[in-house]
Amino acid sequence: MRAFLAMTFTELKLSMRTYVYAFFAFVFPPMMLLLFGGIYGNTPSEFYNGHCAVDVFTPAYIGMILAVSGIMGLPLGLAEYRQQKVLKRYKATPIGTGTIMIPQLLVNGFMSIAGMAILVIVGRIVFELHFWGNAFHFIAAFLLSMASIFSIGFVISATASNSRTATAISYLVYFPMLFLSGATIPLQIMPKAVKTIAKFLPLTYCVEILQGTWMGDPIGDFITPILILLAVAGICIGCSIRFFRWE
Repeated sequence: MRAFLAMTFTELKLSMRTYVYAFFAFVFPPMMLLLFGGIYGNTPSEFYNGHCAVDVFTPAYIGMILAVSGIMGLPLGLAEYRQQKVLKRYKATPIGTGTIMIPQLLVNGFMSIAGMAILVIVGRIVFELHFWGNAFHFIAAFLLSMASIFSIGFVISATASNSRTATAISYLVYFPMLFLSGATIPLQIMPKAVKTIAKFLPLTYCVEILQGTWMGDPIGDFITPILILLAVAGICIGCSIRFFRWE
């Protein structure tokens, strides 16, 4: 337990010192909300089926925060440990993979929740952000989305040989998801080809379920996204355990 707590505290400090990660988790989403909220306001719009623009943007940007934490933040620490032979030293100790991986999950989960809190506070203060859904349904959607996106990060962190490789893979996965899933630009205005590509991106279903439960739809209305996200989480977690590399 002492090793687990020490690892968690150390990872939290390292994450807070990674300024690029902190920027995209804490600063970039509120900036996007201020920019597009300033353009579209937060009054009901026919384009959003009678919903307010900021109320629709906010859960999508929460999906963006999850992607930042899970795909950009989570893999880089472990890949750097592997590159510096830290994991090889851990292998010779009683420390197991759980003591190494679970702190990564907890720290990046904390970063996601903190980023979401900042985003919601900004939206509430500046645009009178509304939450129309059931809190339990939204929390379930958030945790499921986190599990799915973080599992992708675990695959990268478990297999990348060094931090440069992990960074390259993370960027190749993160940026297409970010711009083609509806997490930044609404899919409603995207061309048909982009909408087709979006169907193959897990973040698309995270945005769908987060927006739906935020706007008041019960989580039971999203059976297909739930099944897809569960499948992604199960497959990726299995792969990360199977192919985890100590060196």
